[in-house]
Amino acid sequence: MLEAILLVGGQGTRLRPLTLSAPKPMLPVAGVPCTTHQIARAREAGVSHIVLGTSYQAEVFTQAYGDGGDLGVRLTYAHEKVPLGTGGALRNVAEHLHSGPDDPVLVFNGDVLSGLDIEALVEHWRSSEADVALYLTRVADPRPFGLVPTDPSDRVLAFLEKPTTPEEIVTDQINAGCYVFRRRLLDDIPDGRPVSVERETFPGLLAAGARVIGHVDTSYWLDLGTPLAFVRGSADLVRGLAPSPAVVGSTGDALVLPGANVHPSAVVDQGSTIGRDCIVHAGAHVRGSVLMDGAVVESGAEVIDSVIGRAAVIGGNCRLLETVVGDAARIGPDNEFAAGARIWPGTELGPMSIRFSAEPA
Repeated sequence: MLEAILLVGGQGTRLRPLTLSAPKPMLPVAGVPCTTHQIARAREAGVSHIVLGTSYQAEVFTQAYGDGGDLGVRLTYAHEKVPLGTGGALRNVAEHLHSGPDDPVLVFNGDVLSGLDIEALVEHWRSSEADVALYLTRVADPRPFGLVPTDPSDRVLAFLEKPTTPEEIVTDQINAGCYVFRRRLLDDIPDGRPVSVERETFPGLLAAGARVIGHVDTSYWLDLGTPLAFVRGSADLVRGLAPSPAVVGSTGDALVLPGANVHPSAVVDQGSTIGRDCIVHAGAHVRGSVLMDGAVVESGAEVIDSVIGRAAVIGGNCRLLETVVGDAARIGPDNEFAAGARIWPGTELGPMSIRFSAEPA
């Protein structure tokens, strides 16, 4: 039996207001929650038991998934009453595992989409007789990330903070948010207090002489933590750039879910998802965006790289670029929003009351 831990306790503050009504891992990405994509990929790799480490709005996960039978896995839930950090969260769920002390346990961060070959990661851990294997990816600009240099035998040399000078960029390899732990090491993490796996657990293992290896996989990888990354990840799933067996019904350029009504003269493209019971009126253009269930885009409106919350209404001839609209907001006709605009749930704006445009007046 291969077991996994899925850490889904984060509040997703960077994605507000979307995460006011649902935890970040439960926001729909290409029609289903990010958690569903991760469970489906783990199941494909042979994982049969997954422990979800929950905290923020924990009941949403149990209501959605129950015992996991509908997804072909067995699910267990471990609730985190106070924030414990990534390492503390791992210690909190350890008692729910059934693996032997030297068996592998997979760990997934709950807000990452990737094309990682999970089975290859586990096999690398086995063949190297490692204590921990880290999934690493390479990025063109590593400055926003912690760096993980390795030696020619793949052994991790250090865990470096985000570089601030060119001299500190010693590698383009970063921690990509998936690990294989030898089961007994999880019990060694301090219990009952916050622990950072990046700043305390991993450096402590290196100092103790543990064998920690890096597994470099340069396939698709994306952190869904920001609104722009969220819509990009959804579009990449729809277009098949990011793999997931949970994507059903994509045309390759759009995903229109059952019950949605898209007028024949409307254009929906570049990986857009139109949620259940949505309405897209005549002449509207939805490009690279996510419309959550029940949203309405009225005639002539243009929605580009944006997220429209549940039951929100976008008035006729509006133009939204890289904008987040909360649940049940109502935007009157002829409004314009440029990159970075966020409309809180329930907001009501009259016609042509906003001209937040990046273009010259």
